[in-house]
Amino acid sequence: MRAIKHIHNNKAPHWVGDGFYVKTLFNHLDNEADFNYQHTDPFLLLDYGQPTTFAPNPNLEKEPHGIGQHPHKGFETVTIAYAGEISHADSAGGCGIIKEGDVQWMTAGRGIMHEEFHSEAFGQRGGVFSMVQLWVNLPSAHKLTAPKYQTIKRAEIPIVELTDNNGNNDNKNDHGNQSANASIDSASNATLNATLNITIGTAAIIAGDWQGVIGAASTFTPINLWDIELHTAGTTLLQVPDSHNVMLLVQEGELLVNGTSVSAGNLIQFEAPTQHRADMPAEQALTNDTIELTCSTHITGTTDKQTPAPVKLLLLSGEPIGEPIAGYGPFVMNTQAELKQTFRDYQTGNFGK
Repeated sequence: MRAIKHIHNNKAPHWVGDGFYVKTLFNHLDNEADFNYQHTDPFLLLDYGQPTTFAPNPNLEKEPHGIGQHPHKGFETVTIAYAGEISHADSAGGCGIIKEGDVQWMTAGRGIMHEEFHSEAFGQRGGVFSMVQLWVNLPSAHKLTAPKYQTIKRAEIPIVELTDNNGNNDNKNDHGNQSANASIDSASNATLNATLNITIGTAAIIAGDWQGVIGAASTFTPINLWDIELHTAGTTLLQVPDSHNVMLLVQEGELLVNGTSVSAGNLIQFEAPTQHRADMPAEQALTNDTIELTCSTHITGTTDKQTPAPVKLLLLSGEPIGEPIAGYGPFVMNTQAELKQTFRDYQTGNFGK
């Protein structure tokens, strides 16, 4: 079982433009001894946009909420909409609107200018807005790849069912060994759920591989990005490659992760990947680690109208690229010389060429 190294939630929220109220839960520019890019590689940055209510925007046409044109180079941005709608446009011709459950996956590559705003429809009506943006590094061989844009609608993302795995490792989708462990209120209920293959939640496979179920996004290096929701108490396990760095964001609810209680807004950092021994026989080499999530659904509302409160999670795992990085603001290269050249190109009109 992959052990927890640390639980992070010490970042103050801040505004990105006037449309995104986020906590930056990790950043490759930080150099904390126990939590830096070495521990998050290939992931560079994670902004968690906690639910924020916006009134209708009376100046929508002239001043939409968001952030205007800005550059990126050397990595990819991944934006997941949880509530509200996001409009994107970039200098490579990519554009689109993502709604609840959709994903924008933009490869900046050799350089791109883009902008992100609340959609016109959301600006008109207002409401709750929540999102996550993740920066994914590109290896040196692909730093200067041509920019591209993937609009991934929720309907295009494979969904796997998570069944109660307490005492039963077989489920109807053969994904029982990879699910999230949700504790229930009594052992008898757990046994009953396991016997009946009760579905306790789902995982949307945005990227990666869930026992042969391939995610919707194309990636340059092996990563898993799984959007998980547990709506019924039960028990299950996640399996992740033992060569990956692994983190888990708890967005809503409260649960036990490997026996440790974790609440919404916290990022769980797991111990470093297992290192394979060169002299270990292939048949003995480990291929997966497990993560045990234990949650019991909470009941909200009055006694005459009770509603289970789901637990929502985002799992990030990735094979480390293992290359040096040189980053400043929206640019992430491998050397200081490359970084200086990027600034010169941006200032002289050669950016992205």
